[in-house]
Amino acid sequence: MWGIIATWRMAHDGVLAAKELLEQEGTCGDAVETSIKCVEDYPFYKSVGYGGLPNERGIVEMDAAFMDGDTFKIGAVAGIVDIANPISVARKLSNEKFNSFRVGQGATEYAMLAGFERKNMLTPRAKKIWKKRVAEVAKTNLSPYDGHDTVGVVSLDQHTGMAAGTSSSGLFMKKQGRVGDSPLSGSGFYVDSQIGGATATGLGEDLMKGCLAYEIVRLMGEGVTPQKACDQAVYSFTDLLKERYGKAGAFSLVAMNKAGEWGVATNVEFTFTVATEKEQPAIYLANPGVDQTTIIEPITKEWLDAYEKRIKAPV
Repeated sequence: MWGIIATWRMAHDGVLAAKELLEQEGTCGDAVETSIKCVEDYPFYKSVGYGGLPNERGIVEMDAAFMDGDTFKIGAVAGIVDIANPISVARKLSNEKFNSFRVGQGATEYAMLAGFERKNMLTPRAKKIWKKRVAEVAKTNLSPYDGHDTVGVVSLDQHTGMAAGTSSSGLFMKKQGRVGDSPLSGSGFYVDSQIGGATATGLGEDLMKGCLAYEIVRLMGEGVTPQKACDQAVYSFTDLLKERYGKAGAFSLVAMNKAGEWGVATNVEFTFTVATEKEQPAIYLANPGVDQTTIIEPITKEWLDAYEKRIKAPV
C-alpha cells in the first residue's frame, strides 16, 4: 500500500510526480521532498519558495521541515533566505543528531556550506505585489497582513514507511524573523509510521496554540479514523480558541494513516490533493459542515480554470 496527501491545489503536480516514485517502490522521504520541491520551484505560487511573497522589508524568508516517521528524525529551517529548496535542507538536517533545527543566518550558511543551490527567491512579480502592498498600507493605514498557504505533505510507501514535510514563505508582509507553525513539530506536522501523519496550513500564530498535527496522530493511534480525527481536533479547537482567545484564524489539516486512509478538516474553504494505490490522483474542495463535520467534493473544471487565471493574472 502507498499513498500521499498534500495541502492545496498547488501541490497537485508534485503529488503526481511523487505518485510515480511510490508506484516504483520509492521511499516516502523521496516522495515528500519531490512533491514539495515542485511547489517551491513554481514562480506563480505566492506562499512557497520561488515567487513567495516577502516580509515587510521585501525579503523572502522561508520555513520548512521534514520528519521521518520510522525514526522520528526531524530537520527544520526557519527564516532561511536565497536557497532554492528549503525542504531539501530540512531533510538533510534531519540526519543531524545535534543542531537539526537552524534559523536565520545559521540556516542559510548551513545550506550554502552544504552545497545547496543559491537563488534569489524574490521574483519581479512578487516584488511588484510587495511594492503595491507597501503603498496601500501607507495610503490607507490598513493592516498589511495577508494569509499564507503552507504546502504540507504526508506520504506512505510500500515499505510501510511514512514521512511528512512542510514548506512556506510565511505570512506576507510579516515582521523580519517571524516564524509560523510550519517548521514546528506537533503544530505544522507530525508523523509516526506505526500510526499515521498530519500536516497543517493556515495562520501559524493560531495553529501553534493547539498542536493539532500531533493531536490528530494521537487520535488515530487510539483507533479513530483519519477523517474523524481531523474533524474532532480541528473543530473542537476552533470552538475552544474562539471561547478562550476570542477568535480563530483560518486553518486546515490533512492526515493519512498507515493503511493509506485519509482525512481532512478545515474552518475555511480549502483545497487538497491526494493519490493512493486504490484511488486515482484528484483535487478536492473541503468546507466546514454542520455538527463538526467536513464537506468534501471533487473540484470542478470551472474552479480550476478560474484558479489558473487568478494566480497568473497581471499585477
